[in-house]
Amino acid sequence: MGAIAAGIAVAGSAIGAGIGNGVVISKYLEGMVRQPEMTGQLRTNMFIGVGLVEGLPIITLVMAFILMNK
Repeated sequence: MGAIAAGIAVAGSAIGAGIGNGVVISKYLEGMVRQPEMTGQLRTNMFIGVGLVEGLPIITLVMAFILMNK
C-alpha cells in the first residue's frame, strides 16, 4: 500500500508541477511581449518561480521514499 500511495503522490505532484511551470512560463512570455524592456527582470522572476514550483515534486519524492521505507 505504501508503494501505491507513494506513486500517486509523486504522479500528482509531477502533474501539478507541469501545469505550474506552464503557467509561469506563459505569463513570462506574455509579459516579455508586452514590455520588451523588462525582459531581464522578468526572466529572473521566472527562474525564481520555476524553482519554487519544482520544489514541490522534489519534496514529494523525498516523502515518497520515506513512506516506502516504512
